[in-house]
Amino acid sequence: MDDDRRAFLTELLTTPTPSGYEAVGQRVWIDYVRTFADDVWTDDYGNAVAVHEGGGPSIAFGGHGDEIGYIVRDITDDGFLRLGSIGGADRTVSKGQHVTVHAETPVAGVIGQTAIHLREPDDESHQDIAEQFVDVGADDGDEAASLVDVGDPVTVETRVRPLHGTRMAARGMDNRVGIWAAAEGLRAAAAADVDATVYAVSTVQEEVGIQGAKMVGFDLDPDAAVAIDVTHATDNPDIPGKRVGPVELGDGPVVSRGSANHPSIVRLARDAARDAGIDVQLQATGSRTGTDADAFYTARGGIPALNLGIPNRYMHTPVEVVDTDDLDAAAELLGVMAVGAADAAPFGVEI
Repeated sequence: MDDDRRAFLTELLTTPTPSGYEAVGQRVWIDYVRTFADDVWTDDYGNAVAVHEGGGPSIAFGGHGDEIGYIVRDITDDGFLRLGSIGGADRTVSKGQHVTVHAETPVAGVIGQTAIHLREPDDESHQDIAEQFVDVGADDGDEAASLVDVGDPVTVETRVRPLHGTRMAARGMDNRVGIWAAAEGLRAAAAADVDATVYAVSTVQEEVGIQGAKMVGFDLDPDAAVAIDVTHATDNPDIPGKRVGPVELGDGPVVSRGSANHPSIVRLARDAARDAGIDVQLQATGSRTGTDADAFYTARGGIPALNLGIPNRYMHTPVEVVDTDDLDAAAELLGVMAVGAADAAPFGVEI
């Protein structure tokens, strides 16, 4: 990954975008893609779309721009903030974390964790998020209320940290890597001046029910859609045996098969990867993908869709780990899929 593309990824990863509060991150994405897109626009909820106008069939490359987080649910009389979840926040990794409350002026805080010396020795249970609290240093409820409001979003304060080789760790790889790949796939399509019309999309509110993709799928109604999202890398030591699968970090993007994944788009991805010499992995999704693909494929009268996965360790924690070689390969794959889209269309199932 070159310096410009890494800088773009880092800016995405360091811009807080909890579901429902994505605007500042969408602006980062828009400012980047407008330098090579023919047009860029947003809808009323902040879904962002960029397009290469190539005529021919249309294909959308979409990631979701939102991340999991917390929300201020209540302010106690003694000045602490009670929390609610935004998306699938993991209660086992939240305590003892630095956080930022995104009030009108950002407020630093910590999610309190009673010292090990003061806890019951036989009680190692994990409190629900709704029972946890943020300490912003306020003396009482009035002082806390002068700093934050109920409904302010909260994110864990972390940094982007390179690991050995091409690995890196950060909060919110899910799914800044997807919107990064969508942008870079559009860049490749524009550089090749492909015959297809190619949309890059950064959706909102995926983590709370794939809501943005429902809006975009209906509005754009493309001939095909590829949802780029993280998928579980199952190659770390503590994965339960029954969960161990074929997905490994650094072995390439993951083409899903089954459920939402239309066989014509699966074929387009696999053929494009083979012809370009791009390594891909396969994953079975027998019932649902859990990604924006589930919304795209049922939009309008049905949009042939594919979930393209980026292997990710430790999903929904503050230390998600990806391999940037997988990101580069995903972007390259999207570019060659755009090149092949015109010849592959139409995408319907032959019966």
